[in-house]
Amino acid sequence: MSESSPQGAERDLFRDTWVRYLGYANEVGEAFRSMVPAAVVWLSYGVSSSYVLADAIDKGKKAGEVPGPEATRRTRVTVAVVDTFVWQALASVAIPGFTINRVCAASLYVLGTATRWPLAARKWTTTALGLLVIPIIIHPIDRSVDFLLDSSLRKIYPSVEKPSSS
Repeated sequence: MSESSPQGAERDLFRDTWVRYLGYANEVGEAFRSMVPAAVVWLSYGVSSSYVLADAIDKGKKAGEVPGPEATRRTRVTVAVVDTFVWQALASVAIPGFTINRVCAASLYVLGTATRWPLAARKWTTTALGLLVIPIIIHPIDRSVDFLLDSSLRKIYPSVEKPSSS
């Protein structure tokens, strides 16, 4: 979980509480892909995508509450929503989902060709490996998405305060 808020700072429901873990639902779904119906995996993406959308809306609402001229407020809200949505969509859904999917697919293939383990053992091993990889990939993906957005999308924002993404 993210670091706790500085003393006196408002606690962020989407980043500082258990709600943050809803963003990892699709990674768990991908880890279990070989063992559950496809609908369960798609449902896990629905949960993660809902988290992303809710966080983006929350950040836009908070940006709109900052006093200032109306034109600046609209820009702040737009930047906050777009930045949060793009960052979360990449860092919480697309990249980790793809990564876990490929790790699990590769491990299932390798176990199938390199061992004589029964299919159930190969699937459980693949699922365990997928789950174990999740905490290892989180921070490198977060930092990579920060770098990507700092090098691209964030360069085109008007001169308003840079949104905090992670």
